[in-house]
Amino acid sequence: MMLNVYLSGEIHTDWREQIVDGAQGLDVTFSGPVTDHASSDDCGVVILGSEDKKYWHDHKGAMVNAIRTRKGIADADVVVVRFGDQYKQWNAAFDAGYAAALGKSLIILHGPDHAHALKEVDAAALAVAEEPGQVVDVLRYVLTGSLPG
Repeated sequence: MMLNVYLSGEIHTDWREQIVDGAQGLDVTFSGPVTDHASSDDCGVVILGSEDKKYWHDHKGAMVNAIRTRKGIADADVVVVRFGDQYKQWNAAFDAGYAAALGKSLIILHGPDHAHALKEVDAAALAVAEEPGQVVDVLRYVLTGSLPG
């Protein structure tokens, strides 16, 4: 068995690298959004032309980024969505809802402080993890039937 995993969510910590490194040796392919913040914010206006108003600047970027996001989530077997502590990730919540609506296997990753705020998102998930290593353990178990330890 092979898994295609889409890694969505906050871009300010190394959680993606932790999962990719931990999954070495497993039959997993990872994809995700553009994680360079400036490129993600400015892609629409750099490619399609400048905008005088910030709303349209952001709107163009969101639309261009959505092409990648929709394709990645649609092709994924598993979608992992990380909610970080520092910023509100409304886009991550949208990705989780989109993945759930498509019937994707969803793993939510966040700290205990977000448990109440994300209770509806967590309820749509098949697993809720607090650490990237737990996500790796879920993937390993799904692929091999092996428990950690």
